[in-house]
Amino acid sequence: MAEANPEQQPSAGVSDPDEDSPNMIVYRKIEDIVTRIQHETEGVPIRTVKSFLSKIPSVVTGVDIVQWLMKNLTIDDPAEAIHIGSLIAAQGYTFPISDHVLTLKDDGTFYRFQAPYFWPSNCWEPENTDYAIYLCKRTMQNKTRLELADYEAENLARLQRAFARKWEFIFMQAEAQLKIDRKKDKNERKILDSQERAFWDVHRPVPGCVNTTEMDIRKCRRMKNPQKVKKSVYGLTEDSQSQSPVHTPSQQGRKDTKEDVKKEIMFLNAQLDRHCMKMSKVAETLMGYTEQYLDYDPFLTTLEPSNPWTSDDPSFWDVEASKDPSQQRVRKWGFSLDEALKDPAGRDQFLRFLESEFSSENLLFWLAVQDLKRRPLQEVSGRAQEIWQEFLAEGAPRSINLDSHSYERTSHNLKDPGRYSFEDAQAHIYKLMKSDSYARFMRSNAYQDLLLARKKLETEQGRRTSLEKFTRSVGKSLTGKRLTGLMQSS
Repeated sequence: MAEANPEQQPSAGVSDPDEDSPNMIVYRKIEDIVTRIQHETEGVPIRTVKSFLSKIPSVVTGVDIVQWLMKNLTIDDPAEAIHIGSLIAAQGYTFPISDHVLTLKDDGTFYRFQAPYFWPSNCWEPENTDYAIYLCKRTMQNKTRLELADYEAENLARLQRAFARKWEFIFMQAEAQLKIDRKKDKNERKILDSQERAFWDVHRPVPGCVNTTEMDIRKCRRMKNPQKVKKSVYGLTEDSQSQSPVHTPSQQGRKDTKEDVKKEIMFLNAQLDRHCMKMSKVAETLMGYTEQYLDYDPFLTTLEPSNPWTSDDPSFWDVEASKDPSQQRVRKWGFSLDEALKDPAGRDQFLRFLESEFSSENLLFWLAVQDLKRRPLQEVSGRAQEIWQEFLAEGAPRSINLDSHSYERTSHNLKDPGRYSFEDAQAHIYKLMKSDSYARFMRSNAYQDLLLARKKLETEQGRRTSLEKFTRSVGKSLTGKRLTGLMQSS
């Protein structure tokens, strides 16, 4: 196995490890197992696999890992071996080469072992600047092999806005790391790329996956500075310092009393209710929202053909309700998924796109639940059962993908069906469409072509209108001159 070069890896800070902590004990045991698995003679065979027009270096299969665990750890049940292997993979010690989800499968899926440089026992605490450098470097590399996933592209855009002042420094760091990578052998570079990607899959996991590096609250209490609270890995990291007598370092060996625990509970409850958003950020968000919707405010912007609020002409509403949307309406779909679903034309276009991806059942389920909320009370119970049989029951013709929590809540609610029995399931499906399908719809050729076509059509109509106005004005002026001449001659 090729070792990672620390000079070209993220410059994350490494804290002094607590060798006696439960996490470190677990890490050492896992690392002992991983080291034995990689043993040259007694471990699993690490080999290079020939693929179509390429070679895949330094890989093992999931079957080999499971069989080794069963043989060397005296495990009789394959499910238990898979479970242990998945726990090891969740910490990043092993990882699939073609997937971001760190689990172990008992099949021919190829896996690699993580370099010791990236092991969790080194107490890595990567910062968002390191993540930004990594994503920026990925955009400079071979896009067919290292193309950013949707959630990574969103994170890169968010980090670029957050670090706008030092983005030039981040870009230079990414270029420097890329130059070092290009000097390496092709196979070694491929292994290092996958190891670095797996490291970030642990610390910046795919949305929906468990983040195994999140800090436990009991560990926070043992820290010298417990007020250092880390925000979500997809946002920025800030250090919020607030004074509290509860978190003042106490004498060693002194146990917490009942009163101390009560004070700590009161302090944590107060922190939960604390409003942390700055007024400057609120004002900036409000100004951005106002500027975005400025062209759609009938009191601030002149509407075409006329403003129905100040005139008796309702033709504007007819144009807005038509199935042939204007360029302004099409552009509004890109503001949010809500705007696309509010517009009947946008909803139809989004449904066609989902049909092309064979996932239209998500939107159909969402629309069915919306319709259920507007039904008369006597029809709610029967319609709720129809929705269950169509989308959620076993063998449903349009089965949707729900998490276990939402499914259990929905099945429990249907014991006494109501208008809001599918609230949890609808919220889950909406999040799936917003984070996945809607982003692809905005980048799809169907939406971009429609946007450009409407823009071109309105430009041509504007030119024709301007030409007609010019022709009418010239005609009126010529007619006026003729009448004046006739009056003078007479």
